[in-house]
Amino acid sequence: MEESVRQVASRPMNVEQIVKKAQDFDYNPLIPLKYWLRTADTLLKEARIYEREGNEQQAYLLLYRHAQLVVKYLASHPDARNHENRLALLEAKSAVQKSLAKLEILRPRINKRYERYEELVRERNARRLSAAKAGDYNINGSFYSPDSPQFLSQKAFDPAMAGTVRPLAAEDNKDLAVELAHKEIRRRQTARKATRQAGISEEEELERRTAGEWGDWEEALARDCHPANGDDLSRRLQETRQRIDEPISVDKARGRRTSQQDHRRTEISPYSYPTVPKKSAYELWIPDPIPPSATKQPPTKGILKSPKPPELPPKPLPPPPLYRETLPPRPDKAPLADSPATSPTQTDLQPSGFTFKPSAYLENGTPLRTIFLPPELRSTFLKIASPNTRANLETCGMLCGTLISNALFVSKLVIPDQESTSDTCETINESALFDYCDSEDLMILGWIHTHPSQTCFMSSRDLHTHCGYQVMMPESIAIVCAPSKQPSWGVFRLTDPPGMKSILNCRQTGLFHPHEESNIYTDALRPGHVFEAKGLEFEVMDLRPRH
Repeated sequence: MEESVRQVASRPMNVEQIVKKAQDFDYNPLIPLKYWLRTADTLLKEARIYEREGNEQQAYLLLYRHAQLVVKYLASHPDARNHENRLALLEAKSAVQKSLAKLEILRPRINKRYERYEELVRERNARRLSAAKAGDYNINGSFYSPDSPQFLSQKAFDPAMAGTVRPLAAEDNKDLAVELAHKEIRRRQTARKATRQAGISEEEELERRTAGEWGDWEEALARDCHPANGDDLSRRLQETRQRIDEPISVDKARGRRTSQQDHRRTEISPYSYPTVPKKSAYELWIPDPIPPSATKQPPTKGILKSPKPPELPPKPLPPPPLYRETLPPRPDKAPLADSPATSPTQTDLQPSGFTFKPSAYLENGTPLRTIFLPPELRSTFLKIASPNTRANLETCGMLCGTLISNALFVSKLVIPDQESTSDTCETINESALFDYCDSEDLMILGWIHTHPSQTCFMSSRDLHTHCGYQVMMPESIAIVCAPSKQPSWGVFRLTDPPGMKSILNCRQTGLFHPHEESNIYTDALRPGHVFEAKGLEFEVMDLRPRH
């Protein structure tokens, strides 16, 4: 369904190109409408996150695709006539109106950025062509001909996006991913808590997210984080804030003051770090003078007094030190014994500062974003499922999480209300599950279930179940746990092609039935787009009434 723009360092697109790409997706009316509606909801959630992280191009693509899906296809879906689907479809159409308004805001910004990119490329190529004709040489002494490979290879560089983001390989940056996830997930939790305490409705909160208004939540985060776990992160935030404040201190030395509110309005930044009021070495805290009316004066009627001598001018403060335009370099400080040095790559963890590259590709060439999975999640799930496992009953759970820096992080294991047999497990009361995910701003990234007495494989029933999840998100995964067999677990996805098409076109109704294709599903962990990230935190929510 989704084809994300994964390589952010590539050539930017204009709106016309983005629209063409957004319209390129497969729609199958045989897929139940409820799955398509969840897909539309997922598109909106991803668009909000990409926009907040500064990737307006991808946000525009997803918002346009959402509008195209709802208006052009879902309105005429065979299930659209059912009474239970009418309300959900009306809500989806209402969301389209807000998406269209956001598209109009993003359109000129994207086109202006694209035009600026084209202008920079033309200027760069003109300079190089002029230098080549003049017989200039590069620093290595080799001649740059306009037709030389060296000259042509320079066209691959993107001057408009230089230094904006840094693509990272998931396999080599698991620790960084874990630290980023912990910070960003706590920030979002604090944001939701603050909006609810402020009495902001879910509708207004949604509008603010769509408009990109997130506010300054870092101060609340600093208050809410447990000191034992947050000291290191707080220290890193303060170090980053100090580096940002240094040019402001120079302005103060010259007599100019810039309030934090003005700084927030004039600088476009995804986050505002908490600040502590500071006074420079030459600034003193001087109390405000007491107004004359506030002091008691002796009676003056009938008393002659000589005129008061003029008051002496106040003693001037010592002049501030003279600052140069560029401050001299400071010597590096040696880290304290109990304070390990901070890696430069991990000091300022902003999701907009880098992006995780795709870790794998579908069989049709579509890139798959990385899914980071907590290693302890599987054992936690097996403990929850153990009573059913002993009774030879299956148990299922939902892998929920969020999108950060173009990677997906599993942060919650949700156990829905369900009915089980020895070979099946069906979720019931799905509205409660979806309501919970919406309230916590979670995306369903896949599912996990047990095979109490069978081996680790994807049954025909599992394949049909997982097809619905992978329609909503191509990266969706299915974890199968077979505690009594070896191998005892596996992480799988449908192939595309031929797996997805085969299951979507299958009309067999038996509990276990064969399929003609032999490669319907494949491993997503070894190798694949799923990586276990040691230390990645997650929570458990059991929605079953008896639990």
